[in-house]
Amino acid sequence: MTLTVKVISPDQTILDTEAEEVILPSSTGQLGILSNHAPLISALETGVLRFRKDKAWVAVALTGGFAEVEENEVTVLVRSGELGSSINPEDARKQLEEAEQALAVIKAEDKQGKIQAEQKVQTARARVQATTAI
Repeated sequence: MTLTVKVISPDQTILDTEAEEVILPSSTGQLGILSNHAPLISALETGVLRFRKDKAWVAVALTGGFAEVEENEVTVLVRSGELGSSINPEDARKQLEEAEQALAVIKAEDKQGKIQAEQKVQTARARVQATTAI
């Protein structure tokens, strides 16, 4: 039995496919979903969604959102997402380095700037991780 997996952002459907297993970056840790999983709604962190299809793992970099699991359907609503196979690994690593450098020079009293810089680091890290999926 398979799961239907949909990843949707405000401007596009990033993914609509069948999978045997899904691993979500939930706010409480990695969350594995198999067929006939109990209904569930979970907040998602910026990270990597992984799913297994035809014995191969595929990764999708996500920037936060929510997931709903019901009747063998996994619907993921995110701010943005990107298939790992469409990310240039060198560009992703460079973006991560730049984001980490920008975070390092933020002054402690600039709380909003620090939060935004940390979010950029998390997004860049998820993109790098998605290029090196299982």
